[in-house]
Amino acid sequence: MNVSLENLVNAAKNGQLISFPTDTVPALASLPAQAELIFNAKQRSLDKPLILMAAKAEDLWDYVIGDPRELQTWQNVINQYWPGALTLVLPASKKVPLVMNPHDINTIGVRVPNNIIAQNILAQTGPLATTSVNLSGQPALETLSEIQTYFPEVITLDSVEYKGLGIPSTVAKWTKNGWEILRQGEVQLIIDH
Repeated sequence: MNVSLENLVNAAKNGQLISFPTDTVPALASLPAQAELIFNAKQRSLDKPLILMAAKAEDLWDYVIGDPRELQTWQNVINQYWPGALTLVLPASKKVPLVMNPHDINTIGVRVPNNIIAQNILAQTGPLATTSVNLSGQPALETLSEIQTYFPEVITLDSVEYKGLGIPSTVAKWTKNGWEILRQGEVQLIIDH
């Protein structure tokens, strides 16, 4: 269903499944506590975690834990690459609902997209559980018409361009030895060990 920005934000706050454009591929999103909606819609295995997306880095800090040195290292990467197509997998705090990453409750992927529409939505909803819009194992859907065809139950934004870069975000996981690249996307992360 195609709706206005205000109605899309209200739908998300009321626990409905929404989609919006990002800088990479369109997002399928829900409140973090409602993340099972995403797994069900995508027919996605629970061992594939979701990403917590926010309008700004400060909105994500309550969802991660680290010592002061780690926090400074993460902040340095954030300052260089966010907003942007980089997902950081960090140690999760108790605030992260278990359904976000049931296979590994100790980590959470976080990202701030470089897209004004996405940032506007996320500023009003707070952080959302997100992933690409597609059936699990299939290519990401990139246009509004594709999303409406395959996911008619998802609330979409009226009159906006959904197509981003078409390349998923780079995913980097923090480990005791520094960053490990889990998926190479648009961003070329310079790794300091």
